[in-house]
Amino acid sequence: MRFFTSFKMTFFIYFYSMSSKKRLNNAYKNAKVVNFDDSSKFILFSDCHRGDNSFADDFANNRNIYFHALKHYFNEGFQYIEVGDGDELWENLSFKPIFDAHQNVYLLLKQFNKEQKLHMIWGNHDMVYRNPDYVKKTLSTYFDTKTGENVELFKDIEYHEGIVLKHSETQQEVFLTHGHQADWWNYTFWKWSRFLVRILWKPLQVMGIADPTSPAKNYKELIKVERRTKNWISENNNLITIVGHTHRPRFPEPGDIAFFNDGSCVHPRSITGIEIEHGKISLIKWSISTKEDGTIQIVKTVLEGPEKLIDFKT
Repeated sequence: MRFFTSFKMTFFIYFYSMSSKKRLNNAYKNAKVVNFDDSSKFILFSDCHRGDNSFADDFANNRNIYFHALKHYFNEGFQYIEVGDGDELWENLSFKPIFDAHQNVYLLLKQFNKEQKLHMIWGNHDMVYRNPDYVKKTLSTYFDTKTGENVELFKDIEYHEGIVLKHSETQQEVFLTHGHQADWWNYTFWKWSRFLVRILWKPLQVMGIADPTSPAKNYKELIKVERRTKNWISENNNLITIVGHTHRPRFPEPGDIAFFNDGSCVHPRSITGIEIEHGKISLIKWSISTKEDGTIQIVKTVLEGPEKLIDFKT
């Protein structure tokens, strides 16, 4: 009996591990390729979970920090890459109340898109965006209450499961994906998870009860997801891989497994992200700080790096 139980556990671990590898392989194989060089500048944010500004909207607490940071990057000529779970489409039935709540954010993202500096990846909470028809119908236009007409929002926008940044000189690749490929429940059974969140966990969240299906709030599941992803990276020549999903920022040293996580935009009173600039990579945080005279400001802090991307090449 004990042998059978042990065998069953080993089988399930192997099965889910192999499934994770297959999903990550597919995301990498079908990824959009974006060429870059040492003059390129990217900011990566994920897990914004932009909601409807209700008590369940985790993004609402940091929306001013996020908007200020995004405006800074736009003015500095950065390209914006959203690494999944930008919109909270599990708790919310449609995009419209989210747009209405955070219209200034979307109009700024529209400016990135106009300059062809917007790159979007879908995650488990906005997995509906993997359907190009849904994206076109939902995000192409919005209703302007001032003019009473539909106005262009994101023209020809595309969502991808993965993006590969490829250096034009060194040919080094940086693979970006949300990371839920290593989380079988939130990838394969995302519709069931969405149902539970809408019906059960959203009302409970208002009362302060966390969703146990989320790896961001379940430490044991978080470790499993990270381990599966690291195993995949190791088996793929230590390919630099940047994910989100778990909300836990990760920044390795050169020579370690090249597993990066940009964190999230729903940390208490701060957001984290990853910058790639001048061929270097950094983990950064934007937060509210109080000056000695009592005034409040939004500041950027470099948490890790910068490290040369080429130092991670094997």
